[in-house]
Amino acid sequence: MTTKRPRLLRHPGPFNPVRIKAGSATYGIHIRLSLKPGETLFDAMVKPLAERNIRDASTTILRGAFEKMYYCVAPPDPEKRAVIAYSKPIDAGRAYMIFGNATLGRTVEGEPLVHCHAVIRTERGEVKGGHIITEQSIVGSKPISVLVTSIVGIELRQAYDEETHVSLLQPYGEESHG
Repeated sequence: MTTKRPRLLRHPGPFNPVRIKAGSATYGIHIRLSLKPGETLFDAMVKPLAERNIRDASTTILRGAFEKMYYCVAPPDPEKRAVIAYSKPIDAGRAYMIFGNATLGRTVEGEPLVHCHAVIRTERGEVKGGHIITEQSIVGSKPISVLVTSIVGIELRQAYDEETHVSLLQPYGEESHG
């Protein structure tokens, strides 16, 4: 039996011995959110959380149907500028989100950002997974439950990472370190 060796991931930028930047939130607020049918996943999360003054959060999307679902995957970057490069959006059509996690933070410009990874089942029964395009994915006819933990005292902001050559959500605030 031949065993294939796992792919070794070597980032193109200078090595940073502090791989994970961490932060300690002052406290968190836990709420249950219902995503509104017919809205994009982005709007269904950002609008009601902004009304509660929540701008940074970690969420768990429990399950639910989507009228439209777009996602992408992250294969090796063919141009080798980074280890990975997102594919073009894949149209999954109507789909069922089996499970998802989304992080609410801010873009470089300070606008809301929802970064979501999920496992979905397509209408044809195929199980897929990847990065959900939240601005294009439309919640189906029934509300979808989301467990939200707000992050108080830490901001999650997109920032370019020198080592990976990719923009990542990173913690900023009095308690962040790394």
